[in-house]
Amino acid sequence: MATLKVSNLHVSVNDEEDKKSKEILKGVNLEMHTGETHAIMGPNGTGKSTLSETIMGNPNYHITKGSIELDGQDLSTMTVDQRARAGLFLAMQYPVEIKGITNLEFIRTAVNVTRNEQGPLPIKKFLDKLKENLGILNMSDKMTERYLNEGFSGGEKKRNEILQMMMIKPKFAILDEIDSGLDIDALQVVAKGVNHMLSPNFGVLMITHYQRLLNYIHPDQVHVMMDGRIVKTGDASLAE
Repeated sequence: MATLKVSNLHVSVNDEEDKKSKEILKGVNLEMHTGETHAIMGPNGTGKSTLSETIMGNPNYHITKGSIELDGQDLSTMTVDQRARAGLFLAMQYPVEIKGITNLEFIRTAVNVTRNEQGPLPIKKFLDKLKENLGILNMSDKMTERYLNEGFSGGEKKRNEILQMMMIKPKFAILDEIDSGLDIDALQVVAKGVNHMLSPNFGVLMITHYQRLLNYIHPDQVHVMMDGRIVKTGDASLAE
């Protein structure tokens, strides 16, 4: 069992308009373990996405107080790729398009570099697992031949993020508004992929505005964020 722990986290970001540092997170406390599903809810501007970006190591966000630990190891000194290798994954709210790199190349490289001492996954095993996961997500084999996210619809981009997660198999996945802009059919497919991953070796932190996602991925704990803090925590009924 792995543990992700956020303790009294204060985070600031530089405001481009007035050139001053603005505090967004004002003392966030959160602890979760593999085998658990957590959801963070709350209005816009409360710091939900800031928390996810800070956990993953976005350099635009500055920790001024507190800590983030993965299995007792302080993440503040680790680069983004080191955090990924350690078992963190962020499904982004707005996945970027990268021309010139196929989806297949990107996913295979990501899988191999996160296997650490295990070494590269043999190509046949990789392709078999990729085909299996494409089927779960109702994605065409042709998606792997296209450049990463280029020309993808919003739903295709979100499904592609889940495909990457399923292939990489992180300890913890942070899903930042993965349901944003999805119709009900696409939402069900994304939820199917997440639920397929659930195990004692995998934990998920969902950031969402909407109850509807939680109808398909049932959280063990729901946290309500207001003004840069988690102000209330409860079971799934809290979302309602």
